[in-house]
Amino acid sequence: MALETFFTNLFNDLIFLFQRLSWSSVLDIFLVAVVIFVVLIMVRDTQAVVLLRGALIFILTLTLLTTIINLPAFSWLLQTILPSLLVAIPVIFAPEIRRALERLGRAGSTEFFWPNQRNQMKVMESALDAIITASARLSARRHGALIVLQRKDSLKDYTHTGVILNAVVTPETLLQIFYPNTPLHDGAVVIIDGKIAAAACVMPLSASGILNRSPERQMGLRHRAALGISEASDAIVVVVSEETGSISIAHGGRMIRRLDSERLEHILFAFYRNPEGPPSAVKAIREFIGLPDPGKKGDG
Repeated sequence: MALETFFTNLFNDLIFLFQRLSWSSVLDIFLVAVVIFVVLIMVRDTQAVVLLRGALIFILTLTLLTTIINLPAFSWLLQTILPSLLVAIPVIFAPEIRRALERLGRAGSTEFFWPNQRNQMKVMESALDAIITASARLSARRHGALIVLQRKDSLKDYTHTGVILNAVVTPETLLQIFYPNTPLHDGAVVIIDGKIAAAACVMPLSASGILNRSPERQMGLRHRAALGISEASDAIVVVVSEETGSISIAHGGRMIRRLDSERLEHILFAFYRNPEGPPSAVKAIREFIGLPDPGKKGDG
């Protein structure tokens, strides 16, 4: 009987709300929905999704209990705990909130996807060619590698964790650095302004859990570090798997795996130049997120 009364009251309340709807109310609801949608997009593929799902189930369960059944003491307890929960939520979701604010800060830049300074492109072209050549050779030899390319966010704090080199980027240099059992083969190479700023650098590990859900379990700390630095900055990260020789790219907390030299070149240069205008830009985005090219019959 109580359940029937609850649904009757709920139906009447909904009718009352729809009768009072105005254009300003619709706009208000739409803005709230947009904010919730943006928050869900930002925490997607992170540990925050699990926490958020658990919190929502917990809150809905408690709300139904206190609404259907008259529980004065329990309702008082919830009202007492609620202010503490509002303080605890920012603490629990601190990494996700920080990452979301960083993304918003970078989104205001016109160079979020690819810089258009020609002088920077000229400096980077030879470095990108060297990285592509070295990645293909490292992949063939199954030598693990982690190459981090700085963009707008500074990576100098991470270079201090490794060995400062300030060397020209060449395939031979990268092959020597990542040769197994050499002093610099562990850790990441950080490339700044077209030069190898440092090697054997320590990168933050991702806690998003994307790799744990991957069908391939060969990806370990090197790939977690690639995702971690891509989540903490706007850097582009090239990874070569030591287990399989597979080449991957990480950016913005996302990873594309099983790349060949041609696709690697396509994606890397798409981030740094756009000489053919908007159509090339759209193609670059499609290529990065892994959508098939409509002009091609196969994925390659």
